[in-house]
Amino acid sequence: MNKQKTLEILENVKSGKITPEDALLKIRSQPFEDLGYAKLDHHRELRQGIPEIIYGAGKTHEQISGIAKAMKDNGQNLIIITRLPQETANMIKNNLPLQYHETARIGIIGEMPKPDGIGKIVVATGGTSDIGVAEEAAITAQALGNDVTRLYDVGVAGLHRILSNLDVIMEARVVIAIAGMEGALASVIGGLVDCPVIGVPTSVGYGASFNGLSALLTMLNSCASGVSVVNIDNGFGAGYLASMINHQKN
Repeated sequence: MNKQKTLEILENVKSGKITPEDALLKIRSQPFEDLGYAKLDHHRELRQGIPEIIYGAGKTHEQISGIAKAMKDNGQNLIIITRLPQETANMIKNNLPLQYHETARIGIIGEMPKPDGIGKIVVATGGTSDIGVAEEAAITAQALGNDVTRLYDVGVAGLHRILSNLDVIMEARVVIAIAGMEGALASVIGGLVDCPVIGVPTSVGYGASFNGLSALLTMLNSCASGVSVVNIDNGFGAGYLASMINHQKN
């Protein structure tokens, strides 16, 4: 049950069309839907402001299609599917109008919303190899109603590249800094801007990077204030958090 449906129920109570007891029953009767292989949390938007999002990895196309259909039947207009393999996406397209973003590995069902956040989210990467994680963050943020600017391949190996975009990052409401190797980009950006910086370590790098662990530890130990860190390769988590920050009213 989304906010609009809940407001309609409350308006009907106000106008006398239904009793408070009937309204309570309608609201309480749909906290989740049991599909057998999944229990959909239909009240998540009421609690968090954002409806449930499907994690696609490890699910069959039948399961994802069933979950998405139940969401649509419950009034969810936009459905986001993360970590969706291309092959699974192709099969889902036979049943549902899925838009697939290959680099991000994200599927979208429904119209992308117009930006309604307070400012801009900047997504910056250390290198081109980080773009897959960056696109996951960027598409997630856009699907949640944010204006996103991409700055790709601006890592610390050529510091002039990020410095030439100071106006862009300084005007941001949130910056998502995505880097592998030693992960220094988050600290550099954190020392330049007055907005929150979300560090995303990636598994890009040679042997001693330990599949992103080195970048994770660098970002966690950043001496720049205002830097927070999500898990390795978690572009979705960064995009989601950035959207929450960008929709916070002062």
